[in-house]
Amino acid sequence: MMKPVNQAQISFPSYSVNEGFGRAAVAAFLAQLDPTVADLADMRTAVSEAVTNAIVHGYRDKKGTVYISAKIFEDGKAVVRVRDKGCGIPDVKQAMEPLFTTGGEERAGLGFAVMQSFCDSVRVTSTVGRGTSVTLTKHFEPKE
Repeated sequence: MMKPVNQAQISFPSYSVNEGFGRAAVAAFLAQLDPTVADLADMRTAVSEAVTNAIVHGYRDKKGTVYISAKIFEDGKAVVRVRDKGCGIPDVKQAMEPLFTTGGEERAGLGFAVMQSFCDSVRVTSTVGRGTSVTLTKHFEPKE
């Protein structure tokens, strides 16, 4: 596999106010790819959904740490991984179904669908009791 040309890691407590920080930090890091405003907005939204999932579903009623790693490759590919060490997802396939949620009535259950619509690929791995990792991949075309 290709080695990244640049990479960054951040982690922060799973407070909902930190969701914006995670999203902004990733956007600032990806800005070096000189993305279109639309592409950057797409990735910001996808990261926002992944971080929100970690906070709301991963850690539910307890506090934990959200980990984000971002890597940039020569071909303009960005890979962002959002990870938690929370409760995990018993059935990832079911969790990725649109409208499925464990978060109660106020949750739309569209987080993964949103991520998939904004990224080239979304990979979710999870172990019950150990946590979840969401890997978002998007290819940024150089601007003309």
